[in-house]
Amino acid sequence: MEGLYLYCIREKTENAPEISIKGIDGEGETYTLLFRDLEAVVSRVSSEEFASEEIQRKAQEDLNWIKEKAVIHEKVVEEAMRKNGKILNLIPMRFGTIFQDKVRLEETLKKDYSRVEEALERIRGKQEWSVKLYLGDREKFEQMIKKNNETIVEKEREIASLPEGMAFFVEEELKEVISKEVEKELNKMMEGAFESLKMQAVTAVKSKILGKELIGRQEPMVLNAAYLVLEEKMEDFKKEAEDLNHKMQEKGFFIEYSGPWPAYSFTHSPSP
Repeated sequence: MEGLYLYCIREKTENAPEISIKGIDGEGETYTLLFRDLEAVVSRVSSEEFASEEIQRKAQEDLNWIKEKAVIHEKVVEEAMRKNGKILNLIPMRFGTIFQDKVRLEETLKKDYSRVEEALERIRGKQEWSVKLYLGDREKFEQMIKKNNETIVEKEREIASLPEGMAFFVEEELKEVISKEVEKELNKMMEGAFESLKMQAVTAVKSKILGKELIGRQEPMVLNAAYLVLEEKMEDFKKEAEDLNHKMQEKGFFIEYSGPWPAYSFTHSPSP
């Protein structure tokens, strides 16, 4: 039995090129279904293979399958978002959004039509950009904190004035103080970076911090954020990110920014 896998919903486009990427099953064609002034980008899939229960099982037992399909999903959405070098207004769907048939999809689009239109209007003339902050040199950062943090400096003075036997116990306290102060300054740096870039955006959200096994890096991620930026402010946003990266590198951090991405962070997907 077949169902319709939904990748994204975009505004009706004139003379848009066909989606060249095969569907998420690697076999079916990817195509668009017109509903009023909207286009749903879909492909036919096996309802059994892509049922929500089956996807949940694969998430537990076959992560490679999930990763492979998620990459195809993202590639289809990214291609659907672009037309002759321009960025199209669209709402990306979450991975695994499947409808029983065209009738069910149209029923959902009819029910959620005003919400879809509002979401498209909310992102019109704007782009989503991703910013990730990494702590590249923790030792450098800790040394900077130890040198400039008054709480730590005061505790070190206290240790220096104590007899050797007593100093041992206070040194244990110092380690705890350093750990707390480093964490506090780390949060301060993260929040400062987030707010600095937010000033160049319409809005911004923080996302889940990704572990090393997902990002393929040894440096820990300390900020994962998405920014919705006006197209005319893009150069200002990128300049701010470059300037901020230069300043942060002096303190042991570095920034990665990329885009434009489908606006996952600032739209809501209709459900089957």
